[in-house]
Amino acid sequence: MGTLYLVSTPIGNLEDITQRALRVLREVDLIAAEDTRHTGKLLVHYAITTPMISYHEHNERQRESELLGRLSSGSVALVSDAGTPALSDPGYLLVRSALNHGHLVVPIPGPSAAIASLVASGLPTEAFLFLGFLPRKAGERRKLLQGLSAQGVTMVFFESPHRLATTLTDMQTSFGSDRQIAVCRELTKLHEQIHRGSLAEIRAEFEQSQPRGEITLVVAGAESSTEWDETSVRRAISKKIADGLRRSEAVRQVAAEAGWTRQAVYQLAESEE
Repeated sequence: MGTLYLVSTPIGNLEDITQRALRVLREVDLIAAEDTRHTGKLLVHYAITTPMISYHEHNERQRESELLGRLSSGSVALVSDAGTPALSDPGYLLVRSALNHGHLVVPIPGPSAAIASLVASGLPTEAFLFLGFLPRKAGERRKLLQGLSAQGVTMVFFESPHRLATTLTDMQTSFGSDRQIAVCRELTKLHEQIHRGSLAEIRAEFEQSQPRGEITLVVAGAESSTEWDETSVRRAISKKIADGLRRSEAVRQVAAEAGWTRQAVYQLAESEE
């Protein structure tokens, strides 16, 4: 059986690619690219001559059988225009089909705009929720944001430049003016910018201007209205461990849910032994 490689590629700066990713792109029989012209620039830069075929949201179902046929006798690398493929980009259907037909699926880690934005945002990173692109229709977007208003962990979204001002307005309405946000634009590129502040401040900043380029939004979770007491924390740790979680994972989850620091929860977990 063949191997489907999910190869992460630069989100801007062409230096942000691993040696392993370059080797795989050279060695596979075929590269399935979201945009062959865009990926072609990367291949030319690194003198890679592997054949390419297009694979994007408008042809992924038609390409599926063809790519499965190539996998029956060789290997295929899937790449998106930027970052990690199949993350808010086409790829999920191909991954499922490859697995169902007994092929290996191997991730080649690398750049991700979501992770880069999260760690640079200055907001909590112990737990986060990645939500991709918000709905384009105003009613659906507002309904989703309202449903997320009590979410206690950091949230990460992708957004397009022409919808940014509207999205910030909807977020301020749903989350409140004081909720902290980071707007990350053109990461790793020449004009990289990260705007940090409250929703009211950032909304005002972008009210009169429309930025260009790729945008990632990192929004703080809601502050816990009531911090758990020690008994509740101990009970939650015991239950999660009894349910089969490792202690470290149980501690991480309880800390996020209880409004405690991970170190404080870990000390309680140790005292239970």
